[in-house]
Amino acid sequence: MKAGVVTFPGSNCDQDMILVLRQFFGATVESLWHADQFQGSFDLIVIPGGFSYGDYLRTGAIARFAPAMKSVAEHAKRGGVTIGICNGFQILCEAGLLPGALIRNVTLKHICKDVQLRAKVNPFTRGLTPNQIVTLPVSHGDGNYRADDDVIRSLFDNDQVAFEYVQNVNGAEKNIAGISDKSGRVLGMMPHPERAVDPATGGTDGKAVLESILNVCRAHV
Repeated sequence: MKAGVVTFPGSNCDQDMILVLRQFFGATVESLWHADQFQGSFDLIVIPGGFSYGDYLRTGAIARFAPAMKSVAEHAKRGGVTIGICNGFQILCEAGLLPGALIRNVTLKHICKDVQLRAKVNPFTRGLTPNQIVTLPVSHGDGNYRADDDVIRSLFDNDQVAFEYVQNVNGAEKNIAGISDKSGRVLGMMPHPERAVDPATGGTDGKAVLESILNVCRAHV
């Protein structure tokens, strides 16, 4: 499997994802720079966490205009699997690849802790048991997922909700922690599975989550 991880100025989880994909899943991984459109075929494109362009305007609002995002959109249009984690989720929403938006946490404070998630029925969670509880870390100031009522209803009706918070930590609508697009090929989630893979650094529930996500890639290789 070949993956590409996009790095923006301010990304801080790109190397974590590259290391995990290589060492724990045997993937061939290429680092992609925000200022360059990329060529070639990838089974997976990852938009990692961090603070792209410093989040000075609005989280993900500047990153959506990066040249690399044109290639990301083309990859997704071809049916390529794309995932955005934390800041990556925000960027995918700003770029219109996922519906809704991420706004300030209801507490107006940055949240950094382990949280429990419930896996919903979704293409990206088929490797997990329905309603399985997993523990993953979050680290965000803008994780409060918002969308209008029709969008929220559609997400649930079409099994586009991938993960819910067991205990809502940021005020997100309907406890939403992760969603996919209608094609089941684009995923955005606020928690960090890549930070919960190596037992040397804490929990390992992220390994099962990433394995389930990568199964979507393998199904289309």
